[in-house]
Amino acid sequence: MSYRFLPICLLPAVAFPLVAFAQEGDVTAGATVFKKCAICHVAETDQNKVGPSLNGLFGRTAGTHPNFAYSSAMQEAGKGGLVWNETTLRDYLHDPKAKVKGTKMTFVGLKDDTEITNLIAYLKQYSK
Repeated sequence: MSYRFLPICLLPAVAFPLVAFAQEGDVTAGATVFKKCAICHVAETDQNKVGPSLNGLFGRTAGTHPNFAYSSAMQEAGKGGLVWNETTLRDYLHDPKAKVKGTKMTFVGLKDDTEITNLIAYLKQYSK
């Protein structure tokens, strides 16, 4: 039996999860998910509430939005190189306290990957 062709046979199995992970998300469904965040955050405008504005979030260094009193943990995370992008935000939204130990954000996180994908799609429209 030849194993020379084994990697070619496995390629679809390896590539499929990558394609599924790179989904665009549903902005409308993301707006519904954002209602969980809207108690503390605004995305549509550059206005801080209990939490910092999420307007223009992508590409922003953590803990740096003007006129917001971040926890020292979030400020240190930013100084350590944490910049918000799809990957870092996905990790943070899964478990905020695990991603930034000492964050003052009390939200326990989102466990559903589809909700996170949709929320990211919603937030991206306000990060242009």
